[in-house]
Amino acid sequence: MTSPALPRALWALMVGNFVIGTGVMVVPGTLNDISTSLGVSIPQAGQLITAAAILMGVGAPLFATLVAGWDRRRLLAWSLVWYGLLHVACALAPNYAALMPLRVLAVIAPAVFTPQAAASVGLLVPDHQRGRAITFVFLGWSVASVMGMPLSAWIGGELGWRWAFGLVALLSMASGLWVWRAMPDGIRPAALSRQSWGITLGSAPLMLTVGVTLLFAFGQFTLFSYFAPYFAQTLGLGGAGLSLLFLWFGAFGLLGNVLVTRWIDRTGAARAVLLTLGLISLSLLLWPLGRGSWWLQALVVVPWALGCFSANSAQQARLVHQSPVLAPATVALNTSAMYGGQALGAALGGLLIAQGQMLNLHWVGLAVMAMAMALSAIVGRANRLH
Repeated sequence: MTSPALPRALWALMVGNFVIGTGVMVVPGTLNDISTSLGVSIPQAGQLITAAAILMGVGAPLFATLVAGWDRRRLLAWSLVWYGLLHVACALAPNYAALMPLRVLAVIAPAVFTPQAAASVGLLVPDHQRGRAITFVFLGWSVASVMGMPLSAWIGGELGWRWAFGLVALLSMASGLWVWRAMPDGIRPAALSRQSWGITLGSAPLMLTVGVTLLFAFGQFTLFSYFAPYFAQTLGLGGAGLSLLFLWFGAFGLLGNVLVTRWIDRTGAARAVLLTLGLISLSLLLWPLGRGSWWLQALVVVPWALGCFSANSAQQARLVHQSPVLAPATVALNTSAMYGGQALGAALGGLLIAQGQMLNLHWVGLAVMAMAMALSAIVGRANRLH
């Protein structure tokens, strides 16, 4: 396509994912201040991550069905406006009991925006550019790790978590306006029938591929959800030091996604997934080496950062390539699996922390990542034979 709206639309969707990612990660980035200011424990504050992830996980396929016939320009723009309004409400929440339901309502937007943005890409670019376009749109999550999460951590440490939520609200409103202006009218991915959902859910290759996402998200978020309290305990990091480490992590996360975007159409999505999962596992294996030294910790997180966001980008492209017709369903289910894994990881990590096992979170994450790599290899081999 040569439409002048196309580049602007892709950029708007990428920035929209940046805002969505920043909002999702604002709680892990400000977890210490939320715990202190609201008078709750770290595991209890971590339940904000778990509850939100459950809603996003359940909501992604549910909303994919409910909004099937909606014009994506309006759907995506208004979901960002919703995100902004609910983050304002969260910032004004007087206590933890009020914050929890508001946070759950806020993350309806990620359950809608991320999968529906990815599903829309197929109608905006030719088939041969689909893999690159999808991973480009998902660069927004990597940019969020470079800019959004460190900035949230810094604001949370210096001004308080409420100001970090306010920043997300402001960005959401601005991004919603951009999507409204940049997206063309009439983008309506075909609604999936019950038969299509049945085919998707009954396809062993597709569902096993989604299972890979569930496992690697589970493995990562067992520790990732609690980076802030972990680094406070092992390195004594406050707002500025934590923000700097998040910035370092995010910079390599962005680099990893850029590299995957550049090479995925040549190397194949399955190989890209296995490589990124291997990088994450390497960091988890070496994790104890970083205790007590900011620089050693910074070196240890590099492989994880390179694979963290690029793994999901590659998974999205893998599913779209496996069945372009079923992409609206598989992308939604993959998003659901990502958030489901986040919920499982945050819940298990909180349980282990409550038992005094914070320093052993990486071993649990590594075991789950090994299962994810094994399943990915099995799926890849089955697809080649098929």
